[in-house]
Amino acid sequence: MSKGCKCGCSQGDVERGLSFSNVDDNWKLALDADNIFWSILPRNNGDFMLPQNMIDLYKKEMKHLDDEMHNFRFNEPLNCVYIDPTDRCNANCPYCYIPSKIRQQGTQMTAEQLDIALSKILDHFKGVKKKPVIVFHAAEPLLVKDILFGAIKKYHKKMLFGIQTNSLLLEKEDVEFIKKYRVGIGISLDASTAEVNNLSRVSRKGEGNFKKAVQALDWFEGYEGLNVICTVNKYNVDKLSDLVTFLHSKKVPMVLLNPVRLTQKRSEQVKPDDKVYAQNLIKAVDTAMALTKKTKQQIVIGNFANVLLAIISPTARRMMCDISPCGGGRTFLTVTADGAMVPCGEFIGFKEFSGGNIFKTSIAKAMESKPFKAIRARMVENIDECNTCDFRHICGSPCPAEMYARGNINKKAVFCDFYKEIIVHAFKMIAEDNVKYLLRDDSLDQMVMEYKY
Repeated sequence: MSKGCKCGCSQGDVERGLSFSNVDDNWKLALDADNIFWSILPRNNGDFMLPQNMIDLYKKEMKHLDDEMHNFRFNEPLNCVYIDPTDRCNANCPYCYIPSKIRQQGTQMTAEQLDIALSKILDHFKGVKKKPVIVFHAAEPLLVKDILFGAIKKYHKKMLFGIQTNSLLLEKEDVEFIKKYRVGIGISLDASTAEVNNLSRVSRKGEGNFKKAVQALDWFEGYEGLNVICTVNKYNVDKLSDLVTFLHSKKVPMVLLNPVRLTQKRSEQVKPDDKVYAQNLIKAVDTAMALTKKTKQQIVIGNFANVLLAIISPTARRMMCDISPCGGGRTFLTVTADGAMVPCGEFIGFKEFSGGNIFKTSIAKAMESKPFKAIRARMVENIDECNTCDFRHICGSPCPAEMYARGNINKKAVFCDFYKEIIVHAFKMIAEDNVKYLLRDDSLDQMVMEYKY
């Protein structure tokens, strides 16, 4: 785990300079944006001074950290495949990244087709020690739960499985099955009240998923593989702290408070303001930290935890949207219900980004296809403002599909101002020694101190 110093010191003659910025009234940040070597320094020691032994440490570790960052950005292997076993959905969320026509009239995999897909994935990972991660995702995977559960039974010793669901079709016996086979489960829930949640999590019948989602949380009873995914929008942005408190009472170990993606034009209508979103996410982080301290029962805000990891242990992060190039077509890909392989689910509405069909060709060929290479070629070095931003390898300027839909894939992130505020707050949490309350215990246990001042 990389760790910066907290001493008051003075800048010396450094070959490749550190940049300096204010975290808040108490702390100042020294940072090498290229490899995320950093130091947090108090601002109450008079002149800002960087001691020679700090400079020596920086010079000593620079090449190692440069290589580590380069390998993480360009040499990480494929490790996760999202499978969308059906295009259809029993919900009609206003911000869904899948075009409405596909969600209503799209195709569904048969059991035989899903078996072919999983067999090909196994072939691709032959000889790899770690089990590949398979996440059933997209529209609503439980519309074809029988073929999913059959596949999990067959392949659970060779693969790690996850399911993302709105829970409208989840039954108690399904929960027992998921627990038995140690399947990861993500429940979609946007607010702690039906009134707010059902404005954005809308079912085809005109209601919402609140009642079923809460029932699912009760059934799972704090299951270790459980998480909740909240899509932050204009309806719920000022209710994030309330949601954290509610989920903590339900023993949910992790929640993701993710920004709505603007891949489809209709999502623009529910986008929250950057500053309002940042203020409320920070409030939610403070709430989660206070609850964890008070009760010793942990609840982690996953997307904020990933920002912390991007700073203290950059190569330990697993949510690959916030590194450049992103994980799409690199560390993960998506297989759609008709077999098309796309870099990420966000590209489902763009046929030009298919890298081939898994029923007809190999994953290896998809990874070397022109569309996949195009996504891997989107790097912060080629994006105006990002190329000079101190936080470029902490944020990663997501999302390429979002920016492609807006007319320019090489444009900075829609939520740029939000990301900046959240990253500054993460440095503040590090300075105040709060990391242990904001990361999962197992994340901390797996880290090893590489260097410190």
